Amino acid sequence: MDQTIIFRPFVATLVLTLVVWVYMYARRLSFIFGSGLDPKVMTPPELARLSPPQVSNPSDNLKNLFELPTVFYATVLYLYAMHQVDTAYVGAAWAFFAFRALHSAVHCTFNLIPLRFTFYVVSAAALWLMVLRAAIAAFR
Repeated sequence: MDQTIIFRPFVATLVLTLVVWVYMYARRLSFIFGSGLDPKVMTPPELARLSPPQVSNPSDNLKNLFELPTVFYATVLYLYAMHQVDTAYVGAAWAFFAFRALHSAVHCTFNLIPLRFTFYVVSAAALWLMVLRAAIAAFR
């Protein structure tokens, strides 16, 4: 199997982070300039205190994209370096990306927490499956 195929969901997750980052700044700047707040005196705690959910949720989601996805990136790099990429890993990587994208879409928009949590759990399960399978192979 072509080992580089594992980088497609890897790069897709990077692009997801970029999209959420752009969306967060679009919402944040629109709020700051639309509300008449002085951007020069807006400290992060003050902005967080004043921001409505449609502004704070994308920011919170961006922070989420630097939690479990960092484990995903490390796992993908490990799998590639160890020449262990196979169909099961690629499928799990795409599942991780897809459910992280759904999680981000919900979190950044209507934020239905039970739905968002379900997407989070499925993405996390795909990732931990990858990690556990790699760990078993490493310690065999």
